[in-house]
Amino acid sequence: MTHDASASLKDTVLAVNDDLPIRTDKPVHSGKVRSVYWLTEADSKRLIEEKGYDVAGDAPLAIMVISDRISAFDCIWTGEGGVKGVPGKGAALNAISNHWFKLFREQGLADSHILDIPHPFVWIVQKAKPVMIEAICRQYITGSMWRAYSKGEREFCGIQIPDGLTKDQRLPELLITPSTKGILTGVPGVPEQDDVNITRANIEQSYQAFNFRSADDIDSYERLLKEGFNVISGELEKLDQIFVDTKFEFGFVTDKAGNEKLIYMDEVGTPDSSRIWDGDSYRQGEIVENSKEGFRQFLLNHFDDADILLNKDRMDERSALARDNELPMQALMDISNTYTNIAEKITGKKIQLSANPKAEIIDVLREQYDLIAD
Repeated sequence: MTHDASASLKDTVLAVNDDLPIRTDKPVHSGKVRSVYWLTEADSKRLIEEKGYDVAGDAPLAIMVISDRISAFDCIWTGEGGVKGVPGKGAALNAISNHWFKLFREQGLADSHILDIPHPFVWIVQKAKPVMIEAICRQYITGSMWRAYSKGEREFCGIQIPDGLTKDQRLPELLITPSTKGILTGVPGVPEQDDVNITRANIEQSYQAFNFRSADDIDSYERLLKEGFNVISGELEKLDQIFVDTKFEFGFVTDKAGNEKLIYMDEVGTPDSSRIWDGDSYRQGEIVENSKEGFRQFLLNHFDDADILLNKDRMDERSALARDNELPMQALMDISNTYTNIAEKITGKKIQLSANPKAEIIDVLREQYDLIAD
C-alpha cells in the first residue's frame, strides 16, 4: 500500500474518541473501543423534553462514541503508516448492533440503552444499572471451552457436558456460561477477579451482588439471553452464517411512567462480541471466521512466540509487542473487509467510510443537539 493510500485511510479512521468538545462536567470514560461523555444535568433534561425520549425526566444521559480501534488479547493494535485502527470497523459494529436492537424491540424482547443515533459512530444512551455478569451463550464447542474440554474438563459454569464431543461441533443444547463483569468482592464461591466463570447457583445465592432485584430477575435475564441469541441465530441462518457464541450485557433502567425494566446494553451480535462462521465452509469441514476471531488467529500466527498472547503472566511482554509492532496494512484491511462485509450482509446496507468522522460528529452534535462546548 502506498504512503498516500495509508495517509488517506488514516483520515477515515477514528482512533482517538475521548477528545471531542462535547459539553460535560464529568471525566470522559474510555473503554477499549468506546468513549462515554456524561451530559450535564441541564442538557440531559433538555434533550429528554425536546426529543421525547421514553425515560424518567431526571435520567442521566450520555453520548457514546465508538472508535475504529482494534483490541485483541487485551491490547490495542495499530497498522503501518500510523493507521491507528481498522477502517469501517466502528460504523460496522454500530450498524450491526442497531439492526439487532431494533429487531429485538420489534419482536417484543426488550429495549436497549440506546435512545437516539445522531451519527453512524454515535449513540445517545441512558444510564443503566448494569447487571454484573458477562452473559455468554454457546451453541458450538470451540475456543477456550474446547481447550478446557480437550484437557478433560466436563463441567462448565456448573453445567455437565457429555463425553465424546469433537472440536467445533454443535452442542446438544444452547449453553449459558456466565462470567463476572468487573471485580466483585465478598461473594461466596466467586474469586475476586474480573471475568471469572460463575454458576447459576452462585448468582442465585448472591443475586443482589450481581445487581438483580429479585431471584425472578435471573429467569428474565436468561430468557432475554436465549431469545436474543435465537433471533440473531435465525436471521444469520438465512444468510448461511452460523451464530457460534456471543456475549450479551444487561442493565436496569426506569421509563417515563416510572417502570423499572431489564434492557440489553453495550453491543449485541457483533463480530467483536461473537463468533460467526460461514455456513457453506463449515459443511465442508472448514472454519471461515466472519468475526474478530480471524484477527486473533492472524496475531497468533504473525508473532514467533504465541504464548506471549495467551499467557496472562506475560502481560508486560504482550503490551510491548502491541506497542512496538505496527501490523502490515493488509492485515488491517482483511479485518476491515470482514467487518464491513458481515455488516452489509446483516443490514442490507452499504457501510460508508466517513472522510473525517470527528468533524462530522461535532457538526451533528452542534447543529441538531446543541451539545458542543464552544
